[in-house]
Amino acid sequence: MTDLFSYNKITAEIAEEIRKKIGANNVSADEEKLESYSHDEVPQSNYDRKYIAELLVFPESTQHVSEIMRIAHDERIPVTPRGAGTGLSSGALPIFGGIVMSFEKMNRIIELDEDNLTITVEPGVVTAEISRMAARHNLLYAGDPCSGDASFIGGNIAENAGGNKVIKYGATGAQLLALEAVLADGSVTWFGGKRRKDVTGLDFVRLMTGSEGILAVITKAVLKLLPLPRHSVDLLAAFPDARSAINFVPRIVTEGGLIPASVEFMDDKALKLVEKYLNASVPAGDAGAALIIQLEDNDEERLEEQFAAIGKLSQRHGAYEVYVADTRSTKERIWQARKSVPEALSAFYSRYTKEDLVVPTASVPKLLEMLRGETEPYGLEYITYGHAGDGNMHCTIVCPECDNWHDRLHAAQQRIYAKLIKMGGTLSGEHGIGYKRRGYMKFFLDDAQIELIKRVKLAFDPQNILNPGKLVDWGK
Repeated sequence: MTDLFSYNKITAEIAEEIRKKIGANNVSADEEKLESYSHDEVPQSNYDRKYIAELLVFPESTQHVSEIMRIAHDERIPVTPRGAGTGLSSGALPIFGGIVMSFEKMNRIIELDEDNLTITVEPGVVTAEISRMAARHNLLYAGDPCSGDASFIGGNIAENAGGNKVIKYGATGAQLLALEAVLADGSVTWFGGKRRKDVTGLDFVRLMTGSEGILAVITKAVLKLLPLPRHSVDLLAAFPDARSAINFVPRIVTEGGLIPASVEFMDDKALKLVEKYLNASVPAGDAGAALIIQLEDNDEERLEEQFAAIGKLSQRHGAYEVYVADTRSTKERIWQARKSVPEALSAFYSRYTKEDLVVPTASVPKLLEMLRGETEPYGLEYITYGHAGDGNMHCTIVCPECDNWHDRLHAAQQRIYAKLIKMGGTLSGEHGIGYKRRGYMKFFLDDAQIELIKRVKLAFDPQNILNPGKLVDWGK
């Protein structure tokens, strides 16, 4: 398959043709900009070299994207679509050079359709802006990744981002009704529509969701909206240790009889790291572990009964303190702690890798125990936080002071993944595979499935120019 990775360089003539099609102000070959846009949030310490694009483009419309892809197709130039750069899988790494396509100028909310409960957006809209726009109409966009204040909706779709509210509403894909996409040859098409039911043809909307930019370029999305719950409250339950916190999670449903909007977990190391990062105390900062439990209801009195019952239930199962946040300021204080964990990790560690492990929810306690046993022998530490309600744990493996970082890390990872498979788990729940994890896909998918992924990729993109070298290992 060597010919699939044989690409042409961008000549001055090709760059000039792109400038003519989309405007000189939307094209840059500035070295500093190229370096800035040629990565996501995976630290450089994970790789032995830098990967830099040859040209950076900022399309303003679907027509611009189509023109860029047509030229790239004709000239056999690789194209790496890029959202806000908040990804954690090196999905935006231009490993074969070529073009990086940034969507920051395609940032319009096109329509909010109250009759059909949909909102139509371009890929560069910041996710939190969608939530705010919906809320102004007493509607809810239920996709809520913790990076929502920074991430773009196009990136959320490309990775099928999960986030805080999956337990009740599902991941990004569950909110998605339709996509406008530009194919590798520059053709423009729509998948899906505002319809809530559709079995006309194949379900390309689901296929595109989580496809990490290897099949087509998303240029518009139609998302479904829901009535905004009138009232919500957040509980922060402090537990003496991680096991008691995690063991309580299923009790919310089985004994409490409720489906919360969110159940988020932070271990003691995450809590202490956030306090250091914020230079301030956080609620439950001295706990062995903490859970954030968000409840919603349209009836305020019923909601009060629910959070009082869950608070008492958590104490019966080991929580020694429960903080109730029912005002904007108290809610922000609780969620600031949870949402600051990734930034705190990046601030205090230069050698780390953010694992995105997911298991059946009942296996989360076993997962946490396993992590300790498989990191300590290699002199590594780990910090765990994440979505306890859906079994998706963000385990960050760190090495504060050690040599042979890569050797130690890879040895630990292989042992962790082997045990993860036996637990019914998998490699990523929402961050994606990208370039960072592609080498480990062979442990989780059999040869037949990996070959099928390659065949689907080449059916959409026969020249292999869209985000090449991602998702599965092609031997390149």
